[in-house]
Amino acid sequence: MAWFVVIFSYFIGSIPTAYIAGRLKTGRDIRKMGDLNAGAANAYRELNPGAGVLVGVIDGVKGLTVILIAMAASMSQMVILFAGLAAVVGHNWPVFLGFRGGRGVATTLGILMVLVTIPMLILALPTVLILVWRRNVTPSMAFLFIVLPFVDWIMKIPVILIVYGMALPALVGITTWFRTRPKALKRA
Repeated sequence: MAWFVVIFSYFIGSIPTAYIAGRLKTGRDIRKMGDLNAGAANAYRELNPGAGVLVGVIDGVKGLTVILIAMAASMSQMVILFAGLAAVVGHNWPVFLGFRGGRGVATTLGILMVLVTIPMLILALPTVLILVWRRNVTPSMAFLFIVLPFVDWIMKIPVILIVYGMALPALVGITTWFRTRPKALKRA
């Protein structure tokens, strides 16, 4: 049952919401527009704000859903954490799009909203304020993902969840770095 939950989580994460939105809205592949990623931020910029927000919410719900399903199935904490990881991996490398998807930010947010709800709610307002002020997802997510472990620690969140809350955003960062590196090298 544990492997089924993890594999199922990968396939839920693989649902390419930004790609679907791009095809429905413009008939084009979102991965050939803007920053070339199948994610909410690119959908926001390239399709329209409403589409971007909707994609972000759905991608967040993908992460939230796999955690809740694993919990409802009475899986161990490790299986629950692997289910979340599988959803982010599925979002970033979806089987349905030839393993080229988004960065996993919204999916990670959905996962962390379930696992460390209070710290995420505490940081929600300053994160949104930074997003509105800077009009860029990167600084707001950098703030959230850097400050979250400290708030987790103050709130006495178990160490395994603090480490997990650092590992998933690290995966987002690694994905971003590897995706932008070839473009930067071409410009040099």
